[in-house]
Amino acid sequence: MIKAQLVHAFTHAALSPDPDLAIPALMIARVEYPRLDAGPYLDRLDAIGREARTRVDAAAEVPVDAPQRADPDDYSRVMALNEYLFDELGFVGNSVTYEDPRNSFLNEVLDRRTGIPITLALLYMEVARRAGVHVEGVNFPGHFLLRCPARRGLPQTDDLIIDPFHSGALLSEDACRERLRRHAGEEAGIESPLLAHARKPQILARMLLNLKRLYVQMHSFPQALDVTELLRAVDPSAINELRDRGLLAYHLKDFSSALRDLQAYLRLTGSTPLDEDDREDHAQIWEHVKTLRRRVASLN
Repeated sequence: MIKAQLVHAFTHAALSPDPDLAIPALMIARVEYPRLDAGPYLDRLDAIGREARTRVDAAAEVPVDAPQRADPDDYSRVMALNEYLFDELGFVGNSVTYEDPRNSFLNEVLDRRTGIPITLALLYMEVARRAGVHVEGVNFPGHFLLRCPARRGLPQTDDLIIDPFHSGALLSEDACRERLRRHAGEEAGIESPLLAHARKPQILARMLLNLKRLYVQMHSFPQALDVTELLRAVDPSAINELRDRGLLAYHLKDFSSALRDLQAYLRLTGSTPLDEDDREDHAQIWEHVKTLRRRVASLN
């Protein structure tokens, strides 16, 4: 089981106003690699960031191929970052073994130079920050993206929307709208919240949710439970994570903990209006609680 001091340290790092994402991301990796030394990976990020700054500073010339509504300076800097990270260093989206849990760990992404959209985005943000380029996360449905916001005061200038999974490809709003339609159906319409800035806790929660899903699919329930603890640390109000923690404890035959969490879940959601699926979920959880009460009573 995950150590309490790691959960405490992760909570502090995840909720801190410090923009650093690498430290909490490497703490997540300790779910799989408990003895992981984060130091060499942070040093490697610093070295990549220093070289990236050199490339960005040298990219001062206005490029002739900048999109019409793009800030030429931002475009030039992003292209310098893309060339260094994806062309020279060879970071690439892992489309072959997308479901490999290693794609969700920053240490593995740095070692293997491959990952999924969220981890490649995190790497990109950390390198960009070290290189002096303002890049922020976009919690886009289905596929995490990045944005280099247009500088204030520049009329008719668009943000640069970056896809780190596809070598930093730039996406138009129309391309984002098409992606959303493919993900959510023909009736979906792109609205500003879908391209809103993703805060640090949201980015870490998305990493953790993806990792929890993979562990559950693999029936790696102890690791899934550890990830759920970190999800609760990022967002203590996430009631569904309380339910999932109880269900995972049930799988691991920790009946007292399962009963505690599932009863708390029913209590916290009892006054909430429920749709048909939620009512079915509640009924199933209530059956688990009745079974758990009998089990716990028989152990006393």
